Amino acid sequence: MKIAKPSIGGQAVIEGVMMRGPKYTAIAVRKGKDIVVKKEENYSLQKRHPFFRLPVIRGALALIEMLVIGINALTYSASVVEEEEYKLTSKDIALSVIMAVGFAVALFIVLPTFLIKFFEKGVKNPVILNLIEGLIRISIFFFYIFSISIMKDIKRFFEYHGAEHMAVHCYENGDPLTVENAKKYKTLHPRCGTSFLLIVMIVSILLFSFLGWPGILFRIISRILLFPLVAGISYEFIRFAGRSDSKIAKLFSLPGMWLQLLTTRQPDDSQIEVALEALKCVI
Repeated sequence: MKIAKPSIGGQAVIEGVMMRGPKYTAIAVRKGKDIVVKKEENYSLQKRHPFFRLPVIRGALALIEMLVIGINALTYSASVVEEEEYKLTSKDIALSVIMAVGFAVALFIVLPTFLIKFFEKGVKNPVILNLIEGLIRISIFFFYIFSISIMKDIKRFFEYHGAEHMAVHCYENGDPLTVENAKKYKTLHPRCGTSFLLIVMIVSILLFSFLGWPGILFRIISRILLFPLVAGISYEFIRFAGRSDSKIAKLFSLPGMWLQLLTTRQPDDSQIEVALEALKCVI
């Protein structure tokens, strides 16, 4: 029986898993027969200012924080695996976040906005144009996910992604944190970052439809400026879906769960062990 517990989230890293709990973040990395673990106390603006705990606001902030934490975790895991010390400065982190956001903006905002011009002559309804643009954005997203999912180097990364979800399921259902118990659960989870990105795409279609169909420059700028709002609304939905057992929540979570069939793989026992090790450090 699932019982209420503090939310634990995480992500796959190179040969390992990062877990983030209410107080601590831990990164566990497989190095031969050993598991190397790094544990740190969380720093978040949500703890220091009530404003950042408000609905929607907290979602936009969480996205930025997870970008920074994720880049740090990936860098640390690479240093463990390659036996070379990498330490990111604040400037390195800022540059990495800017590059990641820039890539996402170019691929999922600018490109669809340019591609929609092939439909503008035949379609005049702003709502339909926004819907087509959104479908183009989702298509690009699916193609991107599918393309990386068939890469050999990414397969093992996705196995650790599956291990992370299985470990969290084990924790949320109140089972002892063992490999055998975790193996009972699926690699899919409603509170996954993959599902979050898909919800972002859907929410953006609905929100952008209220803006009509202005010129291309205004569309690009408005979509960039409204992205924190889109992310905040999407975060609230994912948060609700991850905690609710209602049929409606499960129904709306289905597309994101299906997409995880591409971004997760069945892990082996050693990978589940790594995920559990990271999880134990943050509860």
